[in-house]
Amino acid sequence: MNKGELIDAVAKVVSTKKEAAAAVETVLSSIKASLKKGKPVTLVGFGTFKVVKRKARTGRNPRTGATIKIPAKNVPVFKPGSELKAAVK
Repeated sequence: MNKGELIDAVAKVVSTKKEAAAAVETVLSSIKASLKKGKPVTLVGFGTFKVVKRKARTGRNPRTGATIKIPAKNVPVFKPGSELKAAVK
């Protein structure tokens, strides 16, 4: 399912596709804003979005074989909840 299909699914519940698109955009932008502040987003039964700091490490350029330094950075991660895991089984 992509973003457009998600909007179509929400549009079946709300009155218009425009309202559905606004609702989906609001949810996604709220999750992004919270993660940008470093705060986790927990959706009970679905899962948790959070930001994790990845350590600096050394890597290897596959073309030349030279070692390179990969800097530390923050990355978003998603941990599925137990209900989501059970639904996928």
